Amino acid sequence: MTQAHLHLKNVDITFNGQLNSHEGFKGWLRQLVAGKKTNASYQIEALKNIDIEINQGERVGLIGLNGAGKSTLLKVMAGIYPPTGGNVKIKGHVCPMFEFATGFEMSQSGWDNIRIRGMLLGMSPEAIEAKLPEIAEFTELGEFLDYPVRTYSSGMFIRLAFAVSTSINPEILLIDEVMGAGDIAFAEKAKRRMFEFMEQGKILVFTTHNFGLLNDFCSRTIWLHKGKIVADGPTAEIVKRYNDTHARGVKIPT
Repeated sequence: MTQAHLHLKNVDITFNGQLNSHEGFKGWLRQLVAGKKTNASYQIEALKNIDIEINQGERVGLIGLNGAGKSTLLKVMAGIYPPTGGNVKIKGHVCPMFEFATGFEMSQSGWDNIRIRGMLLGMSPEAIEAKLPEIAEFTELGEFLDYPVRTYSSGMFIRLAFAVSTSINPEILLIDEVMGAGDIAFAEKAKRRMFEFMEQGKILVFTTHNFGLLNDFCSRTIWLHKGKIVADGPTAEIVKRYNDTHARGVKIPT
């Protein structure tokens, strides 16, 4: 059996576009009359020269300020963003858990959306039907599964998405702040399922601002700042460096 593996080598992600392109002809004319440059372009280097290797059984946290590149990095690992430079090699079934509205049909019931999301994650119709009772029980949504998901709160979305995504037993699980949302009882239940997942020796990559959860789940942590890796090592060590740096107001090298 092939072991799960993630390897990013010299990975860059650059976003290019045009400023004020949404304003159309009138916006262009206003800029021209005002003597401003028109059709100005922008370039954002979201990730720069990222080297990461994650092997079977590793539990890796991603930390950094908002805009550091954590979510972008998860999307590269999920195959959503192709790198503009470098190489990405992935072995194993990847299950991303972010952007919870993606893959939901708002006018359909919770039951129907379990089936739809399961198929998007690669489950067969037979496998989905077999797991329906287990998934429904885990969500604790009860009769709300009969209602259109457009009536759901954000916490209910998280329950449904988490229950389906973790029921397929993925080899690589990517989580973006999911544990920080929802009620306390469900968060504890989700934590127990995460520990069960990790006991099976799978790969977990988890981005969060909650260092309590980080210490619970991750033995290794990567600190990102402005799209670059500042440090990569044992969680306790990296979190201490991160907190000490921000407490002293020390400039972070980029």
